[in-house]
This record gives sequence, structure tokens and C-alpha cells, in this order.
Amino acid sequence: MDLVLRALDVLIAGLVLAVLSPLLALVAAMIALTSGRPVLYRGPRVGRAGQIFPMYKFRTLAPDAEDRLGPYYGEELSRRTEEEVTRIGRSLRAVHLDELPQLWNVLRGDMAIVGPRPIRPAFFTELCEEIPQYWQRLVVRPGVTGFAQTRVTREEPWANKLAHDMEYIADRSVRLYFRVLFATLVKVAGRGPAVSDPSLP
Repeated sequence: MDLVLRALDVLIAGLVLAVLSPLLALVAAMIALTSGRPVLYRGPRVGRAGQIFPMYKFRTLAPDAEDRLGPYYGEELSRRTEEEVTRIGRSLRAVHLDELPQLWNVLRGDMAIVGPRPIRPAFFTELCEEIPQYWQRLVVRPGVTGFAQTRVTREEPWANKLAHDMEYIADRSVRLYFRVLFATLVKVAGRGPAVSDPSLP
């Protein structure tokens, strides 16, 4: 099953990147012109088997925002992040275009399209101390979107998010894969942040 899901990841990510490449180039140019460089945010995240990888997003925050936001997460992180979002970044977040560079992570093999959302190494260490079974989510690649993101809000307790992640890991199938994709598209088309990063917006 994992080979089938990986093949779907590569096929979908490759097609989307090819079709949307002119849009991605335009977004990159707009970020560079309105708020300077870097255009991409590269943040360390914990991947499958605990491997650290750089997760890519279009930069939507002011330069060096992560240094200022580093100690926070949850509601406090959400509140402080709002003060750091650039004007173009706010527009990108509204339609979730900032997440598209993660499809490159999918092609590289760092991520899957569907799976538990990756988090920063420091948060992962803290969460493993609070929730000993948290490491179990590392048995699969982290996802651009996930089962938890289609069901709960960012402020939901970490233990609740983990329960949804583990449900996906235990029951993952092609049917559930497309179910999560469809739920994500519905949520993105509506008003919910279906693919928000739980450790840094």
C-alpha cells in the first residue's frame, strides 16, 4: 500500500507543479518585489524515522519572524503571527498558495501529500515528553495535509491531533487518501485553514 500511495504522491505533485509553474513563478516575483528576499521559507522539520529535512513554503512573514516567534505555539503563536504577516503573505495564506512549494518536498521524498503535519524539532522533543507515544507518527512521511487538519482546529490539544494522525496511519488506504484530499479541497474552498502548519503558520 505504501508503494501505491507513494506513486500517487509523485504523480499528483508532479502534475500540479507542472500545471501551476507559471503561477508559482508569478508568486515568487511578487514576494521578491513587495517584501524582498528570501522568497521561500525553509524550516527544519522532523520527518519519517526522525530525519530532519527543510520544509519549503512561500515566505508570508516578515524577515526573521521565526526568531521572534520561536518560543510560542498554539493560540499565542497564532496571535503573534498575525503581527508578522506581510501584505502579500496574507493574500497567499487566504488561498493557501504559500503551501504549494511543499510539493517539491513530496517529489524529494521528504513528505507525502497526506500524512501527519511535520513540526519543528524543538516542539517534537517537548511533545514526546508530554505525550510518550507521539514518536509513533514518525512511521510515515509527514504530509502537506492530514486527517487531523480536516477534522480539528489548530488550537485543538496535541493529544487530540495525534489521535487523528494515528487513525490515518493505522487505516491508510487509497480510499482514505482521496477522502482526505477531497476534504482538504472543500475546506480550502471554504473558510477553514485545512493545511496550516501546526508549529509555524
